[in-house]
Parts: sequence; C-alpha cells; structure tokens
Amino acid sequence: MSQRCLKFVFALVIAGLAVSATVSSATAQSYPTHQVRMLIPFPPGGSNDVAGRILAAALTQKWGQTVFVDNRAGAGGTIGTEVASKTAPDGYTLLVVSSAYPVSPALYKLNYDQDKAFVPVARFAAGAGVLSVNPKVPAKNVQEFLALDKAKPGSLNFASAGIGSFEHLAEALFKLQTHSDFVIVQYKGGGPALSDLLGGQVQAQIGSLIQTTVHIQANELRALAVTGSKRISALPNVPTVAESGVPGFEAVNWWGVVAITGTPQAIVTKVHDDINAVATTKEMHDKLEKIGAEPAPMTIAEFGDFIAKETVRWAQVVKEAHISLQ
Repeated sequence: MSQRCLKFVFALVIAGLAVSATVSSATAQSYPTHQVRMLIPFPPGGSNDVAGRILAAALTQKWGQTVFVDNRAGAGGTIGTEVASKTAPDGYTLLVVSSAYPVSPALYKLNYDQDKAFVPVARFAAGAGVLSVNPKVPAKNVQEFLALDKAKPGSLNFASAGIGSFEHLAEALFKLQTHSDFVIVQYKGGGPALSDLLGGQVQAQIGSLIQTTVHIQANELRALAVTGSKRISALPNVPTVAESGVPGFEAVNWWGVVAITGTPQAIVTKVHDDINAVATTKEMHDKLEKIGAEPAPMTIAEFGDFIAKETVRWAQVVKEAHISLQ
C-alpha cells in the first residue's frame, strides 16, 4: 500500500473515532431518555433495599425519568446479579451492590465472572454495624462481653442474617480477631435473627443500624460498640470496637452501583457524576443518617480498587473462619 493510501486510511480511522466520540457524548447528554431499572438483588425491607430506594428516588428527581426498583432476591444476592449480567449494556439497567458483592466469589459457584461482567460506577453510601446484646447479658462493654465468653467458652450465641451476610462476616471477623469461642447461629434473614435476639434465644448480634437502632434507643437492646472506624451520630456515646480494645477492627456495610460491561463510558461517567451529585446533598445525607449510613462517594477508579481490595479481604476471612454453604 502506498504512503498516500496509508495516509487516507489513517484519516478515515481518525474521522471515525471523532464521529464515535461525538455520538457517544451526545448519547450521554440525552441519557436517560426513558425509565431506568435499578436492580436490587435482595428482598424489600432490608438495608440494601432501603439504601437503593433512596438513591432511585433521588435520581428520578434529578433525571426527570422514572428509576424503578426491581428486587431479585436469593442466594446472597447472586441470583439478581446474574440477571443483571445478562442485560443489555446500554445504561438502562443498573445494579445496586453492597458488602455482599465482593464476598460472592469466595462462597458461591457463580455462573458469571463479576470482574468481566460489570464495571464500577459509583459508591454512594456506607454505614457501620453495631454489636448489641440482649439486656439480660451482664456485659456493659466489649471487654466484659469477651470475659464472659472466656469464662464459659461456647455459651454465647450470635445471631446472623445468613451465611455470607454482612452480619455473618462481621461476626466471623470479630471472632477471629478476639480469639473468641462464641457460636454464630444462622437465620434466614435479619428479621428472624433480630426477633430471637430481642426474645433472648440468642445473646448477641452485629446487626445493621437500620434494624437495631430503634431497639437500642428503647432499651430493648444494649449497644456495646459500633463496627466502623469512628463513632456515629445516631449513637454518639457508643464507642467503636477498636476503641473497646480490639485494635484494627473495622467492618462496614456499603452500597454502590455497577453497570454491565460494554456500557458506553460516557454514560458510565454521567451516571457516576449524577450519583455523586445527589449523594452529597443535605437531603440525601439526612435520609441516609436515619438508617445509620452516610454519603461515601468515590471516583470510578477508587471504587474499582475498593471492590478489588474488599474481595481479597473477605475471601481471607471466609478461608480463615472456614465459612462454607455446606
């Protein structure tokens, strides 16, 4: 091929890229032109659903297009995630992910590759859990609780919302780091677990603030510590687990959005920017605060790195705690 032909082909390629970029930019500027599905792979009523619905309502208002919630629950969020992985990469299906998302590869035999099926978009909120006990338990702080465990190994039971749940993994991490001997009892969801904790059938739980705060404030549960790196405004007098003599302990639930791989980058960027914009408003802050969470925005790259680190971290906990679905 002559040099003249090569120059002509090169010019055509550059022109094609320019047109593609222009079309992509125009598509993003007009997005969304119709309703958007926000797929939440958990049942209604839990923290994932509540956080996702708060975001869906905020984006509906910002975009002037309905963002409707589609709950597809089951198998620790993997059923709904698989449904999302098979949808068109056009930005009109967004998947809400949480701390359960990076745990799935360590627990389940997945019919999809999370790293290849999805791209990070935005993290919008995060919230600590709270270690609470039934008031009949004679412990006023973490160290007194650990002393009870040491005095009678295996006599204390923790309620878990199910294998691989945030509650389960946070409890497993707490057990590993404190070298405790309590028993983790698995329930089919946070509701039944909380019910037995209130009834005294189990003695303790690391639970979500959205479910437990009202019972703590009513003195139906006693909060010993929160699981984040800092105290929270809803329970300002409750120390962190790290403050309570377990240095380095941190277990935080979080919520974000991913899109299907192949979604135009311009749309991914627009959704990211718009989520960050609504997540940092006072209205969103106030709504999240009521469920024990707060805005926690990241750049797209930061969110991708965060998911990767969470995947490694919790896979190690699953391994060391001998957690399995069997």
